[in-house]
Amino acid sequence: MVSYIKFGTLLCFALSLFAITSYFTKSTRTAPRTVLNTLDKEEAILNFLTIVTSESEDTLNRAIVSLDKNWDESYEIMLIETLYFTQSRKVSNKLVRLLEKKTRNKFGFDFDKWYQWVWSKDAKYNPEYFEFKAKLHRLIDKKFGPYFLERQKQSNIRLDEVRWGGVLQDGIPPLRNPQMITAGEANYLSDDNIVFGIAVNGDVRAYPKRILAWHEMFVDTVGDIPVAGVYCTLCGTVILYKTQHNGVNHELGTSGFLYRSNKLMYDKATQSLWSTLEGEPAIGPLVGKGIKLDYLSVVTTTWGEWKRRHPETKVLSLNTGHRRNYGEGVAYQEYFATDDLMFVVPDIGDKSIKNKDEILAIRHPAITDENIAIASKYLKNKPLYESSIGNVSFVVFTDKSGAHRVYESQTKRFKSYDGNSIVIDTDGVKWTIAEEGMKSEQGDILPRFPSHNAFWFGYKAAFPEVTLIK
Repeated sequence: MVSYIKFGTLLCFALSLFAITSYFTKSTRTAPRTVLNTLDKEEAILNFLTIVTSESEDTLNRAIVSLDKNWDESYEIMLIETLYFTQSRKVSNKLVRLLEKKTRNKFGFDFDKWYQWVWSKDAKYNPEYFEFKAKLHRLIDKKFGPYFLERQKQSNIRLDEVRWGGVLQDGIPPLRNPQMITAGEANYLSDDNIVFGIAVNGDVRAYPKRILAWHEMFVDTVGDIPVAGVYCTLCGTVILYKTQHNGVNHELGTSGFLYRSNKLMYDKATQSLWSTLEGEPAIGPLVGKGIKLDYLSVVTTTWGEWKRRHPETKVLSLNTGHRRNYGEGVAYQEYFATDDLMFVVPDIGDKSIKNKDEILAIRHPAITDENIAIASKYLKNKPLYESSIGNVSFVVFTDKSGAHRVYESQTKRFKSYDGNSIVIDTDGVKWTIAEEGMKSEQGDILPRFPSHNAFWFGYKAAFPEVTLIK
C-alpha cells in the first residue's frame, strides 16, 4: 500500500470523515446566515465548512444558496477543495452544478481538470483563503492549522497549489537517528537493489530505496554534520540537506502536503512549510529570513556497485522501529510501474520525455538562476559529459550502474573515463574519482558539485524555466 492516497479511496474518506466527525461532536453546529449582499469572510468560510461537515439537508441547502447569491471569483478554489472533501454524493452533485454554473466549465468530478484550470489563471484567492485552508485541514489533523493560519503575508508560493497528500503530519514517519549496520551484516540486500549513497567527511552510508520509500526522510548526524535526507517518492527526488543554518538546527519532518506534487517539509519550531527542492521556507514565519539550506550530493546506484566501491559503508538496518514490508519494489509499486501521476501538476509543456523519466538536476543558486536538467538516458550514452552553469564548469561521470557523479572541473578538460574510477585529462594526467572530490596523481583536488536525480515532471513543474538536455 502506498503512502499517499488518491481522492476517492476509502482511506482518504475514512480519515477525513473520522476527523471531521470527532471535531464536530465536540463543537456546536451553527447554520450559516443567508446573506443577499457580499458575505464577510467568516460567513463565507462557515458556509464552505458547513457543506463539508453538516448532516442537515436544510443547512446544507442554505449554505449553497448563500454562496450562489453572493458568488465571488475567489470562491472557485474554496469550492473545489470543499467538493474534494465532501462525503455525500447528493451534496457533491449540487456543488458540481454550482461550480459549473459559475465558471462555465463542464469538468464534472474531474479534479485534475478543475485544478489545472485554476492554476492556468493568475491567482484569484483572497487573504481569507489561508484561514479557510487552515480550518478545513485542521478537521483532518489539528497540527495542519498552523501551516496556514495568519500566514497571508508569509508565503512565497501559490497557496492554491498546496494540496493535502493523504497523510497526517509525520504520518509517513521519518527515520530519526536510524540504526546503521555494516555491509557484511546487510544480508537482506541483493546486489541489484537500489540504494541512495552519501559520503560526508568520510562517513559513507547507504539508504536502500526499499526502506526509505516507506519513510521519505532520515534525520541524523553524518560525519559530524546534522543532516536530513529527503526522499520525495512522487517526484523521484532524494536530496541531502545540512539542517544547520547560521547556528540554528532546523528539525524537519513530513508535513503531509505537496506543492506541484513535490513533498513539503515542516520544521518543528515554527511549523513553517519548506520546499523540498529548494531547501528553504515556503509558507510561515521563516519566509524572507534568508534561510536556504546547503545541500550535498546523493548517488542513486545499486547495492552491489556501492558496496564494491565502499566496502566500509554503513547501511540502514531493517530494525527501523516500524512494521513495514521492506521488500524490494513493494512500496509505490503501482505508481512506479506507470507514467501516470498521483497528483496533477500545472501543464509542464515539454512532453519530449516521459513524466517519470529520470533527470540529473544541475543548479548553483548562489551564483546563477540558470537551471539544467540532463536526461539520465542521455548521460548513460555519454558517460563523460562536460558543460557549465553560470561561470562554473562541471563534468558528469556516469558509471555502468547508471549512477551520476558531478564535479567542478575548473580549467580542466577530460578525454577518457574508464566507467569506474579512473579519468584522464587532456594533458594526460590521471585522476581518481571519489565521493567527495576527484584527485589527480599530482595531488590536485576537484570538489564535488552537489546534484541529485528527479523525475522530469516534478522538476519541470517546480522550475518551469529549466533547460532540458536530452
